[in-house]
Amino acid sequence: MTRSVKVYVLWLWMAIMMGATAHAETTTPIPDAVASIQHPKLGDWPSYGRDYTNQRFSPLTQINRSNVTQLDLRWSFKSGIKGSFQATPIVVDGVMYLSLPYDHVVALDARNGKELWRYQHQLRPDRKLCCGPANRGVAVGYGKVFIGTVDARLVALNSKTGAVDWDIDVVQHGVTRTEGMEALHASEPLSQAAFAGSTGASVVMAPVIYGGKVIVGITGVGYGLHLEEKDKHGELAVVGLAGNYGMPGFLAAYDVHNGKQVWQFDTTPSQGWEGSYRTTTLDGIPLPRDIEKEKATAGQYPEAWSFGGGSAWSTPAIDPRLGLLYYGTGNPSPQMEDTSRPGDNLYTVSLVALDINTGKLRWHYQQVPHDLWGYDVASPPVLFDVNHNGRTIPAVGQAGKTGWFYVHDRVTGELLLKSEAFVPQENMFKRATPSGIQVSPSVVGGVNWSPSAVDEANGRAYVSAIHWPAVYTLHDELAKEGKSRLRYTTLELTQGQRWGALVGIDLATGKILWTHRTDEPLIGGVLATAGGLVFTGEGNGNVFAVDATDGNTLWSYRCEAGANAPPITYEIDGIQYVAIAAGGNQLFGFKQGDQLAVFALGKRNTSDDYLP
Repeated sequence: MTRSVKVYVLWLWMAIMMGATAHAETTTPIPDAVASIQHPKLGDWPSYGRDYTNQRFSPLTQINRSNVTQLDLRWSFKSGIKGSFQATPIVVDGVMYLSLPYDHVVALDARNGKELWRYQHQLRPDRKLCCGPANRGVAVGYGKVFIGTVDARLVALNSKTGAVDWDIDVVQHGVTRTEGMEALHASEPLSQAAFAGSTGASVVMAPVIYGGKVIVGITGVGYGLHLEEKDKHGELAVVGLAGNYGMPGFLAAYDVHNGKQVWQFDTTPSQGWEGSYRTTTLDGIPLPRDIEKEKATAGQYPEAWSFGGGSAWSTPAIDPRLGLLYYGTGNPSPQMEDTSRPGDNLYTVSLVALDINTGKLRWHYQQVPHDLWGYDVASPPVLFDVNHNGRTIPAVGQAGKTGWFYVHDRVTGELLLKSEAFVPQENMFKRATPSGIQVSPSVVGGVNWSPSAVDEANGRAYVSAIHWPAVYTLHDELAKEGKSRLRYTTLELTQGQRWGALVGIDLATGKILWTHRTDEPLIGGVLATAGGLVFTGEGNGNVFAVDATDGNTLWSYRCEAGANAPPITYEIDGIQYVAIAAGGNQLFGFKQGDQLAVFALGKRNTSDDYLP
């Protein structure tokens, strides 16, 4: 054999082997835990947004426009734990996994609500809880049930028994500095309000699992001082105090087998957090900033990033093909009061794309640089393909507190379009004044943490929104008179001017297709189905379904407490169910309870009710 022939044979062998290796890589089976979310079984709801897209869209059609009027309560589960109940139930292979207020977890027979096991969470007494008892759900996979807790822990439970497999602290270093009522002078009327919460560090989001990792982020690090009415137990005001309050937010991935951290993305970087000192939003809206003053005082606050905030409120979306994860970040800290944080305050109030394997930043889009209004990117991102200028583009959408639905190129972050406003907008991006200025959307949204739904085939998004203006006031006179140590700002929610809106949006054009007004602000989330239905709930307990094409009401049911959680649907033994937690919401003043309501076509079987 000549040398040239030998070289050719060697090259051919290498090419064959490389081709075989490449083929082996492309045909390597997806781990079961990932496959069950990436390609869910028809009747399951295996992850927070059903699958990695977070579309909250079900292909089930047994319940549809023609028969939804026959929907009735099939069974009801009373947890025995009353409190703000925001959980998305997870249903896998006939078992429902449900997180309760204060981070307890139950496993139920999804056919009838019979309790299979219960995990009782013991809160650490030394931990500062920022944001009430609510938990938004669990992740299930690798033989475990994962829950992030309000005392900033990540717990892995045995999915068959509920026994603790491992339990780690998510926040291991540093303590948040929190605001207190003592900063308000006794002559200030708000000093007599009830204390509802302040900056802390918790995990509220439902985790998501992918590639042997479980991913969560911390919340509350830029929460601010929240007050409520003593008698009505509803949010009254958010107070922004100057000073070093908070800590950097982060999103992190942990090994599913032992809880060891794999990577961490810090929302507020030690280098570059000041950004480029933008005078407008990225889509061109002027911002009320004194850039010269910010730059002149920046040297006085070199550690501002270390108190920087940027909570991670909601479960990320994941694109396995691109290897990217998408999540939204919260407002900077201190909340509203910006004296001590010159610059753009990166990467707060941003939609962020990270490498799923390393946590490295790929791109970010900051909706509001140097935020003064609490416009967190709080609603979960959702993935879909969209037709844009004659091309089909992989996109990521996000319903903003600002009152717009943003659509971005999933690869580059480029803003493709912004929807028409789905709630009234008044004095947006205006500074607080001594006499007070009414702002809408206010600190509660727009769209708050409530997840949206997307019907990709029909090119529609559905959002549950809030109209609730607030009066934005600068309190500086007492400081000038020496009666208060600090100047501060307040966002006081108006009384009697609030309502909700369930809205259909055309994803190709951003046009509003229809708006369904509700008496109460909508906080909880949306479910869409191939049966042509959109489901959501209200704080007065009303759960309802509308026609996806025009928003007209087709069915409703009144639960025992506020229905302020995202509904889901699933199917077992040929029966389709719709489930929603009804436990109210304290901050909004909605009646609290402990009910999980599950509906199906036909009359209920009362013998199938199980109580703890």
